[in-house]
Amino acid sequence: MSTQTSRAVIAAARRWLGTPYRHQASTMGAGCDCLGLIRGVWREVLGPEPELPPAYSQMWGELGQDELLWQAALRHLQPVDHLGWQGGDVVLLRMRQGAVAKHLGILVQLHPEARFIHAYSGHGVVESALSAPWARRVVARFRFPEKG
Repeated sequence: MSTQTSRAVIAAARRWLGTPYRHQASTMGAGCDCLGLIRGVWREVLGPEPELPPAYSQMWGELGQDELLWQAALRHLQPVDHLGWQGGDVVLLRMRQGAVAKHLGILVQLHPEARFIHAYSGHGVVESALSAPWARRVVARFRFPEKG
């Protein structure tokens, strides 16, 4: 991702800070979940979303083994290897061992301490340290494509 796109993604994500948590929503200031945050940043930086997600329950990732979120990320974002962390990258997290990956965030800072913006129940959209408890849950990283 170019430096310009990276900066645009980070700036867009920061505008969502303070948005309350609302399951399946994607409206800045009114509410979103972690996927809604990514969708909103996509719309701001790249334009219309490439696909709309199907309805999903809050517990959708607790049962089954289908990595639906990972598969969707692979359809629309660019996978990144473990060596090239960059601001603006999307991180995919597995919230508990044996469950499917079902949480997303956007890296906004790498040094001196890695930080990411994400939305989660009870907190809304916040910027958090990518501390060891969060970092060990990261299972994949992606980049937004360049604007066509």
